[in-house]
Amino acid sequence: MKPKHIRAWFEKSLRDIAIAKHNLTADPPFTDSAVFHCQQAVEKALKGFLAFHKTPFSKTHDIGQLSELVKKIDPSLDSVLFQCSELTPYATVFRYPGEPIDPSLEEANDSIILAQSALDQIVSRLPKEISP
Repeated sequence: MKPKHIRAWFEKSLRDIAIAKHNLTADPPFTDSAVFHCQQAVEKALKGFLAFHKTPFSKTHDIGQLSELVKKIDPSLDSVLFQCSELTPYATVFRYPGEPIDPSLEEANDSIILAQSALDQIVSRLPKEISP
């Protein structure tokens, strides 16, 4: 896979974090959408990392499953990826009417911090031509 295609995973991840932050500026804040985009940001960063390392992955939203593959390549990511697994339910839980109460503003802000940290740590382990 060409570097520009791999870099596109990380550009999408950055965009998801930007959208998450923007959703919290609404009145009232769109916390459900913010946490969804945090989950998406981490998922795409993990898939980009795996693509760079030519490691196949399934079509999944499960951050824990993707993290297991990433940790085989770089065990030093274990700590941040363990925390990120809590974002997995955000891929679906708030997407439809009748779901649980929206996440709190604090929960959404914590999710943004976690997603940004994961993205930063993953990107720091890649060559500059892959960095977004």
